Amino acid sequence: MNWATFGKAFVTLLVVMDPIGTAPVFLALTREQSHTTARRAALVASLAALGVVLVFALFGQVVLAYLHVSMASLSIAGGLLLALVALEMLQDQTAPPTHGEGVALVPLATPLLAGPGAIATVMVLVRQHPGFSAHLGVYLAILATVVVIGLVFLLAAQLQRLIRPAALLFLTRIFGFLLTAIAVQLVVDGATVLARG
Repeated sequence: MNWATFGKAFVTLLVVMDPIGTAPVFLALTREQSHTTARRAALVASLAALGVVLVFALFGQVVLAYLHVSMASLSIAGGLLLALVALEMLQDQTAPPTHGEGVALVPLATPLLAGPGAIATVMVLVRQHPGFSAHLGVYLAILATVVVIGLVFLLAAQLQRLIRPAALLFLTRIFGFLLTAIAVQLVVDGATVLARG
């Protein structure tokens, strides 16, 4: 295996998928859930993100070409989806499902973790590093990144028991606002690329 490629891909994906930055959003979205359900949501979100990123690493170009979807369009769609979730957080209407799979898949797994940025990154990494050993390094970096994400989310679920409900509600509003900004940026980035042709 190409360890240099692994290191580069791991660091890049860790920055792009940003588990530390996503953890507060995870806490806000799972604040009404039990500790067990929040832990399950952390695992489901991590595994779903792993599946999405791996699929696009392996077949990204083929999938997007077949669907006639550009990365810019994917960015806009992700931004609009995030905006809906952010508005619900701001209005305190998240009401997570009983088993937590709803928030684990959307918006946590996608588009927050496995969003347009992560998808584009793995596609570029695979294209930039040809050869079996280099590709293996990228795939293992994806796996290592998702393991880190899972651990961060599980630790966040542990911390959730120590945070008062009022504080979690406050965090929900704050991160709802920040999520809105991220959503707008995704739409702007996609629209800018489309406008440039």
